[in-house]
Amino acid sequence: HWVLEYHLHMFINIYFIIKNKISQNLIDSVEEIRIRVNCPIILKNNQSEIMVSAKILPETILKVLQRICDNSIYSYQSQICNGFITIKGGHRVGVTGNAVLKEGQVINLNYINSLNFRIARQIFDAGNQALQYILNIPNKSIFNTLIVSPPGRGKTTILRDVVRKISNGIPEINFNGLTCGVVDERGEISATYQGVIQNDIGIRTDVIENIPKALGMKMLVRSMSPKIIIADEIGSKEDMEAIEYAVCSGVKGIFTAHANSLEDIQKNPILSQLIKKQLIEKIIYIEENRQIKLLYDKNVRLIKM
Repeated sequence: HWVLEYHLHMFINIYFIIKNKISQNLIDSVEEIRIRVNCPIILKNNQSEIMVSAKILPETILKVLQRICDNSIYSYQSQICNGFITIKGGHRVGVTGNAVLKEGQVINLNYINSLNFRIARQIFDAGNQALQYILNIPNKSIFNTLIVSPPGRGKTTILRDVVRKISNGIPEINFNGLTCGVVDERGEISATYQGVIQNDIGIRTDVIENIPKALGMKMLVRSMSPKIIIADEIGSKEDMEAIEYAVCSGVKGIFTAHANSLEDIQKNPILSQLIKKQLIEKIIYIEENRQIKLLYDKNVRLIKM
């Protein structure tokens, strides 16, 4: 993870503090690094969290942020106002501080007090279990699928691998590759950097990034003729309208969203429309142990709680 090393230890020695106190095996499994003013550094993997004693000053946070922004925080202002910055490699850095509002919109964050590095990893075959529910092999297609879980359980990692396999094709089961269109609003799926896709997401995949999902989905349907549309972390009314537009245009879709149960989805005024309008055929859930469970199957009217 040389990119993270670069951002963490330029000007300061946070990286070396971590490396000197934590074994390499633990470092390799880390999924989050949280840095807060006047607090220990906290590293999290899928099993536990590790605290590393360190004195983090406000100026330390600012120096890390400056490095992340290539010493031009102003040029990253729109991302900061959305609460995160995506850096090379697809890693996402969450940012909190004092929000400055104008007409109900965040126009700035100052007095930054914490950063959360969410480490992106491409894990090949991470989507194998999910594909058992997603693929519609008799029709050489897929089922419109929503992948849900609470934050931090690997939805994006699984989605990335699912796209790769569907795009490339799966010769072992005689499944031919399909053209995929990825709306990568935050750059986490493809890790595109200066126009070059860094993650392997398949040979038949087109990516549009740094664009609202709703607008990106409609653009891809109109311009790239995808068989499948993919978007991460849907949830707005505009997203639902774009999904309905794509499905009614004959395009299949795979999407992710935050939810902890089918009940959560049914109570959500936006996500529940996916079921009511029959836009989604299957909903699958990532459990805490990263196993996949089927929550909903429209075709057999099966609901599992």
